[in-house]
Amino acid sequence: MRAALYSRNGPARDVLQVTDLPTPEPGPGEVRVKLALSGVNPSDVKSRAGSRPVTQGYIVPHSDGAGVIDRVGSDVPASRLGERVWIWNGQWQRPMGTAAQYIALSAEQAVPLPDNVGFEAGACMGIPGLTAMHGVILLGDVAGKTVLVTGGASGVGYYAAQMARLRGARVITTVGSAEKARRLEQVGVTDNILYKQEPVAERLLALTGGRGVDAIVDMDFSTTAGLVPAGAVAAHGVIAVYGSNQRGDIPLNFGAWLPRSLSLRFFLVYDLLPAQRRAAVDALSALLRDGALSHLVAPAFELDDIAGAHEAVESGRVLGNVVVALPD
Repeated sequence: MRAALYSRNGPARDVLQVTDLPTPEPGPGEVRVKLALSGVNPSDVKSRAGSRPVTQGYIVPHSDGAGVIDRVGSDVPASRLGERVWIWNGQWQRPMGTAAQYIALSAEQAVPLPDNVGFEAGACMGIPGLTAMHGVILLGDVAGKTVLVTGGASGVGYYAAQMARLRGARVITTVGSAEKARRLEQVGVTDNILYKQEPVAERLLALTGGRGVDAIVDMDFSTTAGLVPAGAVAAHGVIAVYGSNQRGDIPLNFGAWLPRSLSLRFFLVYDLLPAQRRAAVDALSALLRDGALSHLVAPAFELDDIAGAHEAVESGRVLGNVVVALPD
């Protein structure tokens, strides 16, 4: 099978190569998926760049993908053959990811993809979709509340904004450009703060009558933590955090947080507890079946240009999730 891999960390064009690898066979409890598309996420490019060093052999990157089950291992019903699926944790804690024509993995990691949802969107469910879904679930009942989604036009944020709105919340987002704000307006999210041009805390207070937001789904805790001492988060607010642009120590003003009885929830989508994973998968699957979500996916890169796909993610200039098309 054709696959992309890297055997050392470094810049995309220096280390990524496309080659032939043995086609995998599914073991007990596994399925093999013939992949149509592979999803590229920021964590994938960071791993390739060096956040997760290659200690031996090689890595076929990417955790997300979508395709069709073409072979099943023992203990897996033959009825799953031919099933359209999307994949989660394809390359988590193992070398073989979705940047290949085929992948073999646990049957539960191949989730049925409704016929009304294209493979392009399916390849964005594993990290963007599940991160957004679990983040919104962590907020609790948001009906009638105001939810801030930071990075509202990002892979995760675009889904989280829609999900919170579908659950009855008023949604405010931060975005980097007017073009991104227009994309969110098309799915009914009209309160969008251009964070590069506007003072975010002041705008949040103005939009909430001075009360602040009730909850946040947050991609950059290093920035968002400062909204609390500015008074932009209401008492008993909940902040679900899945990322930060700054690593290491991040100042937290205890005197501002405690009196508001705020809840802070960190999570890593790769490492959800089984019950959390089931809840997020089930809730996401229901939205997909109902056609309730709009998808923002950039034009697909070919496998031979996987370096270009990684560079597109790193640039931050591409609007929509980046995917790579696998050859037939």
